[in-house]
Amino acid sequence: MAKNILLTGANGQLGSEIRKLSADYPQFSFFPTDVDTLDICNKREIEKFLQSKAIDFIINCAAYTAVDKAENDAKLCYAINRDAVRNLAEAARDKAKIIHVSTDYVFDGQGNRPLKETGAVNPQSVYGASKLAGEEALQSICPDCAIIIRTAWLYSAFGNNFVKTMLRLGRERESLNVVSDQFGTPTYAADLASAILKIMVWTEKNNAFPAGIYHYTDEGVCSWYDFTLKIHELAGISGCKVNPVPTSGYPTAAKRPQYSVLDKTKIKQTFDLAIPRWEESLERCIDIIEQ
Repeated sequence: MAKNILLTGANGQLGSEIRKLSADYPQFSFFPTDVDTLDICNKREIEKFLQSKAIDFIINCAAYTAVDKAENDAKLCYAINRDAVRNLAEAARDKAKIIHVSTDYVFDGQGNRPLKETGAVNPQSVYGASKLAGEEALQSICPDCAIIIRTAWLYSAFGNNFVKTMLRLGRERESLNVVSDQFGTPTYAADLASAILKIMVWTEKNNAFPAGIYHYTDEGVCSWYDFTLKIHELAGISGCKVNPVPTSGYPTAAKRPQYSVLDKTKIKQTFDLAIPRWEESLERCIDIIEQ
């Protein structure tokens, strides 16, 4: 009998990639929703939905992700990233399992080694603090039924993201200034979507649900500057000079982590996942975008 899956944030980058892959998983029946079809800020609405559809799993891709805007829009940011997550946790308790997507922004990024799940959290922005509050709500309400996956630098052929912006600007401008002293790992949303679905298959096959926090990005390390150079190289853009600049030369409302490379050992070992390098995945994504 197929398991019923509530997918929130279904029209975003990650949600769209999961929907695209869902046909390959006939053992799951997906119920994709977004803000216009299910208000996760309304606990009663969630409870009705879970009951009427007999939901077994929730994949929560819904999030407030406008990092800079959040600095002046904290109320809405916390409503979606903390309060709505609490609603999902309370509605799902003892009824459904949750896979929730979080972020590298829960860290301050002051180190220089890949960050483990057990590392000290210290968000430096409203967005990061709100996402951490969502994690804490899940772990306090349903610690045994929630898998939290922190990711970073997400992009996709769907929606607006850094890759699409750099492709556009690379063709519009003669030069670009890009930050060169912030380091992390680009993550193709299709790779994360595939990992989430494989985790669900693993839990069904093994009749186990190893709740807790996990880290997932693609493999490798780069700066935003390196990332931009590779985007332009793969897209054949040669008429735009990319200039490396320090963070201080590109001020933003929200502070970014300086170093947010995530250690993926736990998720790879627990669920036997193979993770591609970011350059390979970027090439796949650009091929789709440029079609």
